[in-house]
Amino acid sequence: MFTRTIRRPSRASHSITRALSRANASSRSNPSQHSLPAAYYRGGTSRAVFFNQADLPRDQAEWAPIFRGVIGSPDPYGRQLDGLGGGISSLSKVCVVGAPTHPEADVDYTFAALGVKNPDVDFSSNCGNMVSAVGPYAVDTGLFEAHAEAESAIVRIHNTNTRKIIHATFPVVNGEAAARGELAIDGVSGTAAPIKLDFIDPAGSRTGKMLPTGVVRDTFDGVDATCVDVANPCVFVRADDLGVSGTLTPDEINTTPGLLSKLDSIRRQAGVRMGLAAKTEEVPGSVPKIGMVSSPAKDSEGQTVDLVVRALSVGQPHKAVPITVALALATAARLPGSTVADVTSSDPVDPAGITIGHASGTILVGATFGADGGLEFATVFRTARRLFEGRIFWK
Repeated sequence: MFTRTIRRPSRASHSITRALSRANASSRSNPSQHSLPAAYYRGGTSRAVFFNQADLPRDQAEWAPIFRGVIGSPDPYGRQLDGLGGGISSLSKVCVVGAPTHPEADVDYTFAALGVKNPDVDFSSNCGNMVSAVGPYAVDTGLFEAHAEAESAIVRIHNTNTRKIIHATFPVVNGEAAARGELAIDGVSGTAAPIKLDFIDPAGSRTGKMLPTGVVRDTFDGVDATCVDVANPCVFVRADDLGVSGTLTPDEINTTPGLLSKLDSIRRQAGVRMGLAAKTEEVPGSVPKIGMVSSPAKDSEGQTVDLVVRALSVGQPHKAVPITVALALATAARLPGSTVADVTSSDPVDPAGITIGHASGTILVGATFGADGGLEFATVFRTARRLFEGRIFWK
C-alpha cells in the first residue's frame, strides 16, 4: 500500500502560466514582429543601423519608435541586448540615406543618436565617423550607381542635420564599395580600404557662426571655455582647469568623482549661450559636444601630436574622438586666445594639418583655413565596412 502525494502548483507556476496565456493571446492578435529592409555598417570608430529613407514612413515623427526598437533602447541595464545597440553612445546610432534634396549632393543623410538608458532619439547633430559609411552604403544599395569597371567613386553627401556637404571618395570593386585595404585607424583593429572625407565649409553647422557666443573665450562654473561651431557645436575646456590629467582613460573619467556632472553642467550652460536651447534642461544630449584639452607630452623621440583631447558624446567618454570634434578642434587650435590654442604646440608634427591625440591613438585633420581663422575645407581619412544586410525586426 502506498500514499500518493498531490503537489499543488506554486504561485510562480501560476504566474508563468498566466504570462504564457497572455503571450499566446497577444501573438494571435499580432502574430509577427515588425520588420524593414536594413543594413549594419561600421563607420570609423562607430557602428549604426542603416535604412533607405524610401522604406521608412514619410513622416519623420514616426521614425523614433522604430529606431528605439531596432537599437534596443531604452535599456535600464545599459546593454541594449534586445537590439543592435552596444551599450555605449558610439554604438547606439541610426543612419537614414535617401534621394538628395540639395542641388550639390548625390544623397541625403540623416543621423539619429539614441540614448542607451533613456528614450531620446536625437536628430540635432551629425556623426562624422558614420558619414564614412554613407558613401559605401549608397553604392552597395544602388542609391548611387558605380559602374562595374570603375575603380573609385565620389559620393556627395548632404547631411540634413547640419545642412552641410561632405564628399566621400573610396575604391570600388565590381560596382560595390571595396572592403579590403591597407589603411589602419586608431581604435579599430586590422586594416581596410581608405575613405577620404572632405568636409566643405563646415563652420556654422547649427548656429550659422564659427563663434556662436561672439567671443573666443567664455566662463562657465568658473572654468574658461571656448565654444565653436564647426561640423557640430562644441565646447572645449582645459583639463588642468578641472584639476585632472588630460590623459585620463574613459574608465577613469567615469570614476573620477564629480567630473562627469561638472562637464555636463558646463556643456549645458554653453548650449544655452550658443543659442541651442532656451534653458539648460532643454539642451540636446548630443550637442554641444564637450572635450577636455591638454598639451602634448614629449618623450625621447619628441612630440607625436599637436594637442590632446578627451571627448564626451551623449554623456559618455568617447573611446576615440568624434570626427566632428576633431574638425572643431582643428579650428579652435588656430584661434588666438582660445582654450585649445593655449595647449596646442606651435611646431606641428605634420605640416598637412593638426595631429590630435585621443583615447585610442591619433588622428590627422588636414585643414585649409581662411583669413579669419575659419576652417574652409577639412579632410580626414576613415575606413568603413558593411557587416550585414537583410531585414531587421523589432517588437
